[in-house]
Formats: sequence, structure tokens, C-alpha cells
Amino acid sequence: MAKKKTDVPAKHAANPNVMGLQGTVLRQGITETLDSNYMPYAMSVIVSRAIPEIDGFKPSHRKLLYTMYKMGLLTGSRTKSANIVGQTMRLNPHGDAAIYETMVRLSKGNESLLHPFVDSKGNFGKVYSRDMAYAASRYTEAKLAPICAELFRDLDCDAVDFVDNYDNTTKEPALLPTTFPNVLVSANQGIAVGMASQICGFNLGEVCDTTVAYLKNPDHDIASTLLCPDLSTGGEIICDPAELQKIYATGRGGLKVRSKWRYDKKENVIEVYEIPYSTSVEAILDKVAELVKSGKVREINDMRDESDLTGLKLAIDLKRGVDADKLMQKLFKMTPLQDTLSCNFNILVAGMPRVMGVGEILEEWTAWRTESVRRRVYFVLNKKKDKLHLLQGLKRILLDIDKAIEIIRNTEEEVEVVPNLMIGFGIDQGQAEYVAEIKLRNINKEYILKRVAETSALEEEIADLEDTLAKPGRIRKIIIDELTAVKKKYAQPRKTTIIYSDQVEEWQEEEEVDTYPVHLFLSKEGYFKKITPQSLRMSGEQKFKEGDSLRETVETVSNAEVMFFTDRCQVYKTRCDQFSDSKASLLGDYLPAKLEMDPEENVIAMVLPGDYSGHLLFFFENGKVARVEMKAYATTSNRRKLTGAYSDKSPLVDIWVLREEQELVLYSTEPRALILHTSLLSPKATRSTQGVAVMTLKPKYHLERTALLNECGITNYARYRVRSLPAAGAIVKPEDSEEKQMELLS
Repeated sequence: MAKKKTDVPAKHAANPNVMGLQGTVLRQGITETLDSNYMPYAMSVIVSRAIPEIDGFKPSHRKLLYTMYKMGLLTGSRTKSANIVGQTMRLNPHGDAAIYETMVRLSKGNESLLHPFVDSKGNFGKVYSRDMAYAASRYTEAKLAPICAELFRDLDCDAVDFVDNYDNTTKEPALLPTTFPNVLVSANQGIAVGMASQICGFNLGEVCDTTVAYLKNPDHDIASTLLCPDLSTGGEIICDPAELQKIYATGRGGLKVRSKWRYDKKENVIEVYEIPYSTSVEAILDKVAELVKSGKVREINDMRDESDLTGLKLAIDLKRGVDADKLMQKLFKMTPLQDTLSCNFNILVAGMPRVMGVGEILEEWTAWRTESVRRRVYFVLNKKKDKLHLLQGLKRILLDIDKAIEIIRNTEEEVEVVPNLMIGFGIDQGQAEYVAEIKLRNINKEYILKRVAETSALEEEIADLEDTLAKPGRIRKIIIDELTAVKKKYAQPRKTTIIYSDQVEEWQEEEEVDTYPVHLFLSKEGYFKKITPQSLRMSGEQKFKEGDSLRETVETVSNAEVMFFTDRCQVYKTRCDQFSDSKASLLGDYLPAKLEMDPEENVIAMVLPGDYSGHLLFFFENGKVARVEMKAYATTSNRRKLTGAYSDKSPLVDIWVLREEQELVLYSTEPRALILHTSLLSPKATRSTQGVAVMTLKPKYHLERTALLNECGITNYARYRVRSLPAAGAIVKPEDSEEKQMELLS
């Protein structure tokens, strides 16, 4: 049966972009797609989500704070955060998680803002920690902070416009009528489509002083009162006056911020207690660990996070003789302990994004605030005019109260009372309604005199308000008085210290010393030598202490990392460049003293971890073998000493570094021998693993030693090979013993 062709509708017949394949497929040009689909999305993100407006808030902030205000949380007690989040969804439909994250950032506990708007109780995380998660909304409580009174003071006086919420069921303010330039006080950042905004916070007192000075003199030098950004995490700003002027003029630029620290000479520890706003504790620890592992920073023994309820604290343990000042200069240069504070003052003004300098921001804010104050004054003026109008009607009736009583008494129907009063006294309906509602007890001389006096007072107040509206200088004075009151009530000392760039000494990187080949020698009694090939060729026989002899030797480079395993199940990590070049004629460094080992602790093996690939094989007297991944000994910080380096359940016989699979020979004291292929051993990630049983031993015997297969005296390999573990091995025949091999060689 032939497949029926689908006809193209007539209205598309002439359109070459229409395809008739089982229906009508319309092709849309890329420009049309961008115009109809992408642009509305981009504008929505810019205008309704990511860029703050002149009141200093994004829509998500404004919806949350307004909801809390309507819930009575400005003066009431705290309520569960989950309750606030649920109520906010009437205005913000983007989900409870997004709303709660907004609350977290505005909270006192998170420390993101100089002046938090949410008085929080519970775990709200910390802005300086990437991994410190905030508690769920059902566990925390919140209310509005006292400073929020400055956000909502004029809200009921028609100071700002109200708009419909997303489903047209209620109204919300388009902006919050802040009495101070919150846009400069509260740090804010957002990423929109094709643009971004990053506004750093300034000190509230300095902002108020600068705004007052600007209102009095538009040519005021902003930098003279607005000294520098002030960050909630503190730290030190390295102020470059030229760069600061650029930021104030254009709204773009960057300033360097460094951590605050102190040195405990007694403990030989640096304590970092304030870090740049733009970084986190974890980022600093990761970078320092990377530098220590790569050998670029060698002055640090360990670095750890000791932050607690008292605040942030990073502790850096120093090696002996390290200059703390020089080390911090080096860390400032190489780690996020010093970071750049980027500024991009992109703000929505009348729905249009604009990158503005501080002067332009103050100009726009004062213009907007002036209009808000005018609207408030006009609102109060109209209220007073309405009240005066009612009192004027009352005044006309009170002059002939008997006539009013007679009109009311002679009116047969209630609905006729107001019209009759209007006719009898020549007043309008509103005035007549007001008179008709007066209680009988108020028709007395005292009441009449009070109302007449109130009329006179209202007339004076109305005249004063009209004068205020007519004179811009009086509006400015109102704004200045409010700014002065805000500063007096809420201003705090600066958290971020200002230092100038010419006072900062920067670390200059010294030329790296070239690495060179060396030979390492470790004696049985723990003496260590690092000898260059040239010195080795010129030297004679290796010198050892009486009764001592060579344990092992290896070739490497001068800055290689080296690990020393001891008989106390510990390993000491260091680098070859921590030892001076030696000579064969010298005893070398005594490791227990050099590495500050425990009393009577002895070195039993030297291992070069390299890039921490491969495995370590630990052979124990009980016949067990532990195969441990080399990376189990890698550390994020420069920890010099690791405990639990291997199992302590049985005495250690030997340690082998395994880079590739090979065959080893195990000898017991019976004597028996067993050829082991290392692929039969499963690797473990735990250093202290007891391993697996490899050689079955009789009670009075133990594992004695190990050797490489190609370096032992065995000739009949098949006799000693095993296919499964554990195994007893085979009795060593005379022709396979090492003594026989040595006899033949001699």
C-alpha cells in the first residue's frame, strides 16, 4: 500500500522554508530565533535577576526582605527559616533552595555583609569557607536586623511604586526606599548574560559622610571622605591612589587585598586570622600544599585550619630559623593570601544597566532618594489636607450645633441624614459623613475648642509641607538629617585596614638553583651522605663509623624527595636539598638527630617516592606481605613525620619499592625458599595493613630475608615457584644456596 503524502497547507505553499514530511516543519532564521527566544531570556536575567538596582538589592533580596517585613519580623521574635522561605515563594517562584541561599548571604552568621539584614540563629556557614555548609532551613531561625528599619521607613508613605507579583495576586515594592546609599555599603555580585556586576562594600560611616558632602557640594572630592572599600572579612587593602581614583571615576578596576597575620615566636607559628574577601580557607590551604609539594616553599613544616567559634585561624608551623616576614611576603606573592578585589559597578537605573563611577552612583541615588522624599512629603501633605477638609466641615457645623441636632432629629430615614446635613450647612459628602459619625458625648465645648485648635495647627503644617515641596534645599536637608542619624546609630569602625602601595615590600623571587645528580648513601647505623658524581670519582673508599657499614645506595637528583622508614613504624619525609653535599671521607649526617627522631629510634630503609606512583612491599617475620600504594604516603601539607607507616603486628624484615611487577625470593630460617610473583598481591590504600599470608611457617621458624630472583643463587626456579598463596615453599638445596654461588665465584 502506497504511503500517503501529507499535503502542505495552502498558506505555506509559497514559503520555501516549509517542508512537507509527515507534517509541516517551519524553518526559522537564526536572527529571528535570537530575537524571539534568546533576547527575552537575556533581558530577564539582566533586569530581573543578576544586576542590582539603585537601592542596592537584586529582586531576590528585595522579595525576601519585604516578605519578612510583612511577617512582622522587624520587631517580632525569630521564626524558622523554612517558614520565611515558604512565605517568600508567594513573591519569588524560583524554589526554596534559591530563596534560602539568598537568606544565608544576607545573614549575620554568614558574614558576607558589613551590615547584615538578617539577624540569624544557627549555622549559616561562612563566606570565607568553601566547604563549611550551612544547616537546612528547618534547623535555623531568623528575623530582620534593626538596620532594616531604614529600608522600610517610608514604604507606607507612597515613597516607591508597587508592582504586581508574578501571578498578580498581591503587590510588592519595585524598590526599597533606603535612607542611605545601600548600593555602596552592601557588597553585591552577579553574572548576567553578556555582562556582570561586582560591587565592593564601603564603610557605612564613610558613605554617609561622602553623600552628605556631595549633597552640599556636587564637586566634592570623593576620595577625601570615602577612603577605600571596607570588607566584611577584614584584611588589609593595598591602596594605590591612582587605581582608586580610576575606580571612583569609571566604576572599573581592582585593588589588592592581603591577609592579616601575627607571629607566635614561642611556638614558631604564624597565625592568619583575616583573609581576602574574594578567596576561601580551602583555596589557600590547597595552594600552599601545592607549593610545598613542588618544593617552591620549603620553610613550612605544616599548615592547618584551626578556625572555631571564635573566628578564622590558619596556623603555619615554621622550620627553625625561618624569617616569618620574608615567608609571608613570599606567600602573599604566590598564594591567595593576597588577592585582587575586582570592581565593576554595573547597576540598573530605570531598567537600564549602567557602569558608573562612585560620583555617578551618588548622583543617581540622591536623585532617586530626593524623589522618594518628595513623594513621602506629598503623601503626608494630602493626608493632612484631607483631615483639614473634614475638620473644616466639622467647624461649620459646630458653630450652630443646635441646627445640626435639629436636622438629624427631624430626618425620618437614616440614609437622608448625610444629604440633609449637606444641604443645611453647604458641606460635601465626606464632611457630612465625618460629622454624622461624631458621638453624642463629643458635642461639648472642650471638644469643639480642641478641633478648632487642631484646624489651625493643620493649616500651619500644610503650609510648611508645601514650602518643603517648593524648595529643593529643604528636601536635601531632610536627606542629610536622615544620613546623619543613620551614621550615628549604625556606623561601625572599619574592618579592613588601609596600607599604601609605597609602604609594601614585595617578595622578589630568587633565582632557582639548578638540580644536579647525586648519590645517596645510608649506613646501617643511620648515617646519611649526599655526594656528587665528581666528588665520588675523586674520593677513595667510603668511610663509616667503626662497626657500621653500608645499608643501601641510590642515584637521584639534588632536590628529590626522600622518605626514611624507622623501626618505630614511622616514616620521616624530607628533601635531599635539606642536606649539604658531603664527601666519601666523611661520616655524613646522623639522621636520628637531623630529623629529630624519637629516643632510640633507628632508620631501617630509605625510599625515593618520586611522583608517588607504584607500590611498597613490606615483608614481615610472620610470613605476611603488605602491598601498599605509594600515594598513601603523599600528604597535602609538608608533614615531616607520619605515624603508622606500616603494621606493627610482626617485626619487619624488608621493604621493596615496586614500580613494575617482578619475581622475588623469600627465605625462611628453616631454610626454605619461595619464589613470589608480585602480581599475586592485592594493593591496599591503608598504610598499617597487616598484609596477606604468603609463606606458611612452622612455629619455630620465621621469614629471614628477601632477594630479587635474578640476584639469588637459585638455579632450579620451578622447584620454588608457587601458583597460589599461602605456600610453604621448598627446602633450599645446596646447589641453590647463595653460599654455593659465592664458593663458585671465588
